Amino acid sequence: MRTDNQRESENVEDRRGMSKGAVVGGGLGAIIIALIIGLMGGDPSKLLEMSAGSGGGEPTSEQIPDTLESREAKRFVSVVLADTEDVWRKILPEQGGARYEDPVLVLFTGQVESACGRASASTGPFYCPGDRKLYLDFSFFDELRTRFKAPGDFAQAYVIAHEVGHHVQKLLGASDMVNKARARLNERDFNRLSVRLELQADFYAGVWAHHAQQMRKILEAGDIEEALRAANAIGDDRLQKQAQGHVMPDSFTHGTSEQRIRWFTKGFKTGDLRQGDTFSGPYEGL
Repeated sequence: MRTDNQRESENVEDRRGMSKGAVVGGGLGAIIIALIIGLMGGDPSKLLEMSAGSGGGEPTSEQIPDTLESREAKRFVSVVLADTEDVWRKILPEQGGARYEDPVLVLFTGQVESACGRASASTGPFYCPGDRKLYLDFSFFDELRTRFKAPGDFAQAYVIAHEVGHHVQKLLGASDMVNKARARLNERDFNRLSVRLELQADFYAGVWAHHAQQMRKILEAGDIEEALRAANAIGDDRLQKQAQGHVMPDSFTHGTSEQRIRWFTKGFKTGDLRQGDTFSGPYEGL
């Protein structure tokens, strides 16, 4: 991904090295559940409430080494966030009839407090509708490269663009619609609604990539393949197969690998926000 001579966003809040108490976890099982439920965004509020447990304690801080790698990582996410700002400021009014309001990206290490509750790094990157902020621990990028075999800077950009996609959903009302439906739906039906929300965020990530390429020619050879590998690696079916040896479709919350690839690709090919309606039509046709 080309990032030379591109501006950095001013909407990055660096909380790395700051933490509060210790998150009370549930062992390996809880981490796997966190990855499946919280990975790549969505509404992690229930998970975060459980993660908070009876933890607490006084705020602590740890000096983050000012290494070249650390500075480059922060610059990269700042550039990607700035690019999403430029794209969505232009196309959301044109295609969605709404004004784009920039979200804040919070960088953290270990654990973090948000309006959705307390989260640990094992939750994965997430967007909190309550404070309209994205949360990211750079350790996830290591997981993406090593555990999920999806390396590359554009795989990382896809992760950020997906979370920004959730912010677009908040601005357009989709997030609120899904949250309001929680109380009246059984678990299976709400999971299906969550899948629709996640696949639309993947579509929006593709829309961003389409317009970013048109506006700045950001793509290099292999970039889209990197994003597709990441989407494939974090499908519910693949994660469940790795974690428990079998899949349980009724418990899917993010969509299968094939669905995530297909919706990102559709967004990238069309660049048309209006073609990303994942909430209409039969669930089986997603």
